[in-house]
Amino acid sequence: MRIRVYFEDTDCGQIVYHTSYIRYCERARSELFFTRNILPCEDNCGFVLSTMNAKFHNTAVLGDVLEVRTKLLKSRKTTILLDQKIFKVATAKPSRQGSQSNQEILIFSMEVLLAFVDVKLQKPRKIPQAFLDILQNL
Repeated sequence: MRIRVYFEDTDCGQIVYHTSYIRYCERARSELFFTRNILPCEDNCGFVLSTMNAKFHNTAVLGDVLEVRTKLLKSRKTTILLDQKIFKVATAKPSRQGSQSNQEILIFSMEVLLAFVDVKLQKPRKIPQAFLDILQNL
C-alpha cells in the first residue's frame, strides 16, 4: 500500500512522527481486507494487537511516498505473526538534476503478533479461513 506523507503525519521539523509508522502499518493491514470488499472483523470478533517489535531504520519527510509491505510469518489457530516493512519509494525533494529519487530505502520494520478475539467476551476465537486465505496470499 502506498502512502504520501502529509503535514498531519509529521513533527515540527516535517519529519514523520514515530507513531505515524505504526498507523501506516495498521492501515495496510486493514486495506488487505478492504480491497477485497471484506471487513477485517466478523460478528463481535476482530484482530487485536498482542505484541510488536519495531525498528526505525531511517526517516521520511513531508511529501515523501512510502510503501508498506506485509508478509505473513506464522499463523496459528487464534494468532498471526506478521512482518511489516515501510520503504521510501519516492522523495519529496527533487535532486540537483531536477528529478525525484526513486531509490527504495527501508524506513521502518516491525513484527506484530495479532490475536483474533471476541471483543464482547474478551476471549480468543479461531481465525476464519477466509481471513487466513487473504493473509496467506501476501
